[in-house]
Amino acid sequence: MSTYDDTRRAWDEASSKHVREYAEHLEQARTARLLPIEEEQLRPLIEDAEVLHPQSGHGLDDHALIRLGAHSVLGLDYSPTAVAAAQRRADELGAQCRYELAELPDTGRPAQSADLVYTGKGALIWMADLDAWAAEMHRLLRPGGHLFVYEGHPLVPLWAWDHDEARVREDRSYFAASHVNDTFPARGATEHQRTLAQLVMTVLGAGFELLHLAEHPDPFWMPDDENPAAAWDGRLPNAISLLARRRR
Repeated sequence: MSTYDDTRRAWDEASSKHVREYAEHLEQARTARLLPIEEEQLRPLIEDAEVLHPQSGHGLDDHALIRLGAHSVLGLDYSPTAVAAAQRRADELGAQCRYELAELPDTGRPAQSADLVYTGKGALIWMADLDAWAAEMHRLLRPGGHLFVYEGHPLVPLWAWDHDEARVREDRSYFAASHVNDTFPARGATEHQRTLAQLVMTVLGAGFELLHLAEHPDPFWMPDDENPAAAWDGRLPNAISLLARRRR
């Protein structure tokens, strides 16, 4: 089985979980909020913005974006299961969100069709060609539009989830091009790694100017069946936020 097939299988498995938890997600969507750092960065930019959310998954963040002031959100995902569940939820709640099937990095969307691209929270690890992804995000944004990423820190694949000691896994390297993920939803699928420098330089090289870059100690996701790991006690980076503007 190819890396691409592994990725699609993992994404479909995750999407099926979201369907099983539909009722729970419906209730969460009614009051969904972004993280404080996200709201801080996006609040000055989002009023009446047309937002594009590639790899939108269950779409809960899209309801939060509307609540923050976005005019509309278009979620793109290559899982029919995810798209159908997210659209059903938006329709039930009357939210200005719609969802379409699309591949990445070539979304097939019109150029300069969004004011803001919002993405992350486990999205970039599936991108085999980060240069192509960044170029597509640039193409989709109107001049002066913004790209916002809230994502797992590139160091996160190194952390062991031991409860008593923060340590680096012996089978991982910060400079590796990829690794096999052994947690849900991947379970054997290949995830692509980049250093923080590689991510930033790729965004700059695609024609963006960097406005904000920060590292955060708290992970954006914790598995339900895990106690807090020692790597999550505030001493190590577990997430990043990045805001960039398309140069005119």
